[in-house]
Amino acid sequence: MIRTAVIGSFVADLMAMAPRLPARGETVMGSLFRTGAGGKGFNQAVAAHLAGADIQFASRMGRDAYAGLAVETMERIGLSTEHLVWSERDATGAALICVDSEAGGNQIVVVPGACGHFEEEDLPPLFGLAGSCGYLLMQLEIDQHLVERLAQSAAAQGVRVILNPAPAAPLSAKLCEALYLVTPNEVEAAQLTGVTCKSRTDCRRAARILLERGIKHIVITLGSQGVYCCDGTRDILFPNYDLPVVDTTGAGDAFNGGLLAGLSQGMDLFDAVAYGAVVSNLSVTKVGTAAAMPSLAEIRQFTQKHGMLKGSVQSLFP
Repeated sequence: MIRTAVIGSFVADLMAMAPRLPARGETVMGSLFRTGAGGKGFNQAVAAHLAGADIQFASRMGRDAYAGLAVETMERIGLSTEHLVWSERDATGAALICVDSEAGGNQIVVVPGACGHFEEEDLPPLFGLAGSCGYLLMQLEIDQHLVERLAQSAAAQGVRVILNPAPAAPLSAKLCEALYLVTPNEVEAAQLTGVTCKSRTDCRRAARILLERGIKHIVITLGSQGVYCCDGTRDILFPNYDLPVVDTTGAGDAFNGGLLAGLSQGMDLFDAVAYGAVVSNLSVTKVGTAAAMPSLAEIRQFTQKHGMLKGSVQSLFP
C-alpha cells in the first residue's frame, strides 16, 4: 500500500433538494434540507479512505460548529485528524447546494472561509506531509499559490502530484511541470485548453495541449459520457455504468478519491481510472457528497457482480 495525502478544502455543505433548479430571481419550494461535511478536498479524502487508501488529509478550519462536522465524520470512519489546521480568526467555509430531485443536477456556491487562506505558520507541517507520501492530491478551492508551492516541493522529492483543477483557473508553467496527473471535468478542460470535449477526438486534442505544457498524464471526466484517460502515448474512453442517478453532487470528488485509492493499491493508471469510475458511479445513487461515498464493501460487491468497465486502448499518436 502506497501512502497518500490530500491537501485541500473543507466546507460545510448546506444542501436543499427541489423538483427543479430555480431560474434567476425565482423561489422554488424544496422537499429536503441537509447539513453535512463537504468541500472538494474533504470529499476526495473520504472517498479515497473508504475505497481502501492509506491516506492523510489536511485542511484549515475555524473553531466553530461547522468544523465539528469534519471532526465527527473523520473520527467515525477512522480518518486521522492529525493534520487539520485551526484558525482562531476565520470561520469554517460553507457551500450552498441546490439539487434537482428530478434530474439529479445541481447549482453550488462555495465560500471557502478558513481553508481559502493558510497563514505562513501553518505551512511547515503541510510541506512535511506533501513530501512524505507517494501520491499527493490537491484541488483549487484553496490558495493556488500554495498549491503551486506544495506541488513543486513534493515533485522535487519524487512524489507523484495529482491536481483536480476545480474550480477552473489558469495553471502556471511551473505548476504544470510539477504535475504527474491532472483531472479536469469537461468544463474545466475547455477552460484550460479552449477545446470543447464532446468526443474522444476532442479529448485527444485537449490532452495534447496539456501534455505540451509538461503534465505527464491526463484524465477528463465527461459526466454521462464516462471518463477519458491518456498516459502520454495511449488513451482510453471508459463508459459509465447504467445506474439510477439520484444526486450528481460530489461525483467528480468520488472519482478522484477512487482514482487515488486505486493508485495507492498499486493499480496502473488505466485500472485506477476504472476503479475511480466505479466509486463515482456508486456515489450518484445516493444523496449528498461525503455522505454518499461508497464503502470498500460496496465497491467490492459491485465489482464482483459487474466487473470494472474496460474501454479499448489506442495509440494517442498513430
